[in-house]
Amino acid sequence: MSTSEVDLAPIGLVPEQGGAAAVERTGPSMAELREEHGRRRSRIAAGRREAVERQHRLGKRTARERLDLLLDVGSFVEVDLYRRGAGGGPHTDGVVAGSGTVDGRRVFVYAQDFTISGGSLGAQHAAKIQKVMDLAVATGSPIVALNDSGGARIQEGVLALHGYGGIFRRQVAASGVIPQIAVVLGPSAGGAAYSPALADFTFMVRDTAQMYLTGPDIVAQVTGERVSHADLGGADVHGSRSGVASFVHDDEESCLEGVRELLSLLPDNNLVPPPALPPCGAETDYRPRLAEIVPVEPNRPYDIRSVLAEVVDDGDYLEVHEHWARNVVCALARIDGHVVGVVGNQPVVLAGVLDISASQKAARFVRFCDAFGIPLVSLVDVPGFLPGTEQELGGAIRHGAKLLYAYCEATVPRVQVILRKAYGGAYIVMDSRSVGTDLSLAWPTNEIAVMGPEGAVNLLHRRELAASDDPARLRAALVEDYRSELMHPYHAAEHGLVDDVIDPVETRAAIARGLAVLRDKRAEPPRRKHGNAPL
Repeated sequence: MSTSEVDLAPIGLVPEQGGAAAVERTGPSMAELREEHGRRRSRIAAGRREAVERQHRLGKRTARERLDLLLDVGSFVEVDLYRRGAGGGPHTDGVVAGSGTVDGRRVFVYAQDFTISGGSLGAQHAAKIQKVMDLAVATGSPIVALNDSGGARIQEGVLALHGYGGIFRRQVAASGVIPQIAVVLGPSAGGAAYSPALADFTFMVRDTAQMYLTGPDIVAQVTGERVSHADLGGADVHGSRSGVASFVHDDEESCLEGVRELLSLLPDNNLVPPPALPPCGAETDYRPRLAEIVPVEPNRPYDIRSVLAEVVDDGDYLEVHEHWARNVVCALARIDGHVVGVVGNQPVVLAGVLDISASQKAARFVRFCDAFGIPLVSLVDVPGFLPGTEQELGGAIRHGAKLLYAYCEATVPRVQVILRKAYGGAYIVMDSRSVGTDLSLAWPTNEIAVMGPEGAVNLLHRRELAASDDPARLRAALVEDYRSELMHPYHAAEHGLVDDVIDPVETRAAIARGLAVLRDKRAEPPRRKHGNAPL
């Protein structure tokens, strides 16, 4: 045998007649390899039939079915399909991760797969999530997390906890850089609950989603209190009482459609503007109904959302935390095609006062809008802060300071419209000229003062009233004098604290013109690591 024959034989090459080398097939063909590759991928994607059927019986879709609802058809590109957990186990390790598009715009996603180990998080599971988070930041794309997990994988011990820590650290680093949306579609217990809490917006589905740090069994063992999963951490609890859920939906289909709607109003990252639509003539759009919605009498209620619908394009807006802290309304909308964030006091709930929850809700919304370059419009009709020992002892001062801090820190274009009353510290907090609003407008019904005229007169003239033979008549006269001297609608404008007093029907047009003027606003924050917000 020649030297060439000895060297080539082990790799299947033998000389042909005439000395040329030829390839000898010793394994499967390319067609066979491709066929096996396709079968393997299909088998992994399909999952175990009995586990999928059990998921459906629980009223839940699989991870891949959910991604099909969220993303544009055919756009999903998966990463780490073949990754497995410690000691082997099923491929994907219980989480489907990758990227796709929503209305043609790139987003990164991961969907925990409850059919594999209850969606529990181990080291490889966490590594997949961390990979797509890193890619989202690197490409400046939003990230959407579909959560359905029993929590940390107990058998992996500290490695699972370490995996959670890496996710949380990345969420904090990405905060204010890319939008982060969490969708809770099943359990999210223990440390897993902190990931939705760190997101910018959290969606939950009634009946199937639960989120808590310690479950009902642990609560019963430690405190003796018996509570159901729904009452402890269900969607309605977090949507109306704790404020953890930004949006609550009845089913997964409407929930994921809601995520798509939210994404349509958000920028890809903090360096680009939100997606705009063509102008629709808002700068000359006068709305006669605005002169009818708001009563002239300061104590008569009305729904601020009726005003909001007249101000924004097509009456269309997306309200955040609709069922929590309802005395303030926060919404994303468009005015003349451009995305804005609107904060408005709600007179039909607690007369529109600010309290602990309303301050927290509005502060977080203002900070989000500022982080992502979304202009702010504040519709003001506020009688003050809610009085009472429960509020004071609960830290109303500290929580009210959160909203004050958020507005003072904001550098995006800001327009304030004072519809009716604006009393005391609440006037200052609601983006007044003194805390940096760029444009302050007021209706002829505005009343800006330290407090309402009745309260002011009772304090300023208590001796005269006590000595009067007809205190009611004297009080009425003093109230009228106080109102005419200090609370007439042009008083603040005369001192430069309101830029213009406008006809209510001009409100939409005036806001649109103001935002157009401010569109190129630039403001450099002070050179510092960060401020110390009153958390």
